[in-house]
Amino acid sequence: MKTDHKVKDLALAAWGRKEIDIAEKEMPGLMAIRQKYAAAKPLRGVRITGSLHMTIQTAVLIETLTALGAKVRWASCNIFSTQDHAAAAIAKAGIPVFAWKGETLAEYWWCTERALDFSETETKTGADTKAGPARRNEVKPGPQMIVDDGGDATIMIHKGLEAEKNPALLDKDYSHEGEDFRELIKILKKEREKNPGRWGKVANDVVGVSEETTTGVHRLYQLEKAGKLLFPAINVNDSVTKSKFDNIYGCRHSVVDGLNRAMDVMLGGKVALVCGFGDVGKGCAQALRGQGCRVKITEVDPICALQAAMEGYEVTTVEDTLGLIDIYVTATGNCEVITLAHLKKMKDQAVVANIGHFDNEIQVEKLNNAKGVKKINIKPQVDKYIFPG
Repeated sequence: MKTDHKVKDLALAAWGRKEIDIAEKEMPGLMAIRQKYAAAKPLRGVRITGSLHMTIQTAVLIETLTALGAKVRWASCNIFSTQDHAAAAIAKAGIPVFAWKGETLAEYWWCTERALDFSETETKTGADTKAGPARRNEVKPGPQMIVDDGGDATIMIHKGLEAEKNPALLDKDYSHEGEDFRELIKILKKEREKNPGRWGKVANDVVGVSEETTTGVHRLYQLEKAGKLLFPAINVNDSVTKSKFDNIYGCRHSVVDGLNRAMDVMLGGKVALVCGFGDVGKGCAQALRGQGCRVKITEVDPICALQAAMEGYEVTTVEDTLGLIDIYVTATGNCEVITLAHLKKMKDQAVVANIGHFDNEIQVEKLNNAKGVKKINIKPQVDKYIFPG
């Protein structure tokens, strides 16, 4: 069987494998599942698509699924988060993976589409679906299960099927939408020209999806409320072990690491604003306070705002902090929390970062297109913007 993949550099695989070996010791639950069920292979032949950060820890999950017999195809759920050595190790192991750090949004949706296409593995042998045995050379069979984070694999299937039922949707003017959505529409339009009936077949085969994060869960509830959810979904995000260990403690660990990798400026003595005091915001605020920052919070939910106040944080608004804050961290999962108008009024050398969903919490596209603003790339994923005057 030919294995397809696209990663940054396969030569990084040996490094990735060494770190995976370490991570396995940190993830005893998954390793216990392997030990208990690898011989029986309860997932034998099940087609699983992952749209989840392609990291070392995710590699342990992927190899657990394959050890249990699953056929796995993977893409990252974020253009910035892939650890290239992890992706290389998975590709080297013969598992189809499509992920690299610094993807464009067009590349991101291409990777997601590739992870949803099991024709490479199924055209030689066929595959069972809910409707019965697959025909040999069936066109682009999709997954039976999805491990989603942010809902993008799920949304691609739903929007694809909507477009099959009403092709005019692909020709609408989406200039008012973000680049992320526009690129999704572009790839769906190309795919419809090549495979006009693909998404109906894909949706019919999906037994269910597990959703990892707050944004994705909100999307699923919206689809369910509208009567448009095509298959069952499991809300993993609200599991205590996920929401606390990942959202609070994981972000408490990673926010400082990310800021240091990006800027390597001293955090102690700085004034930081964390936008949002949900689980992610709580972890970020703890970490920044631990580094010696004076931390302020913005929050629209009255209970979360009260929690911030009771923890001793000043609860404020973005507008009231402009010109005073050294470090902004958006952690809301909402759109356009920091606008171009905000950015224009920030103090010199202010650091603006996002730990929420993609970069749509900050008006990056408007910033890039703003007249007279000079953009200087410092390193991958780190840019300096100089405003006129």
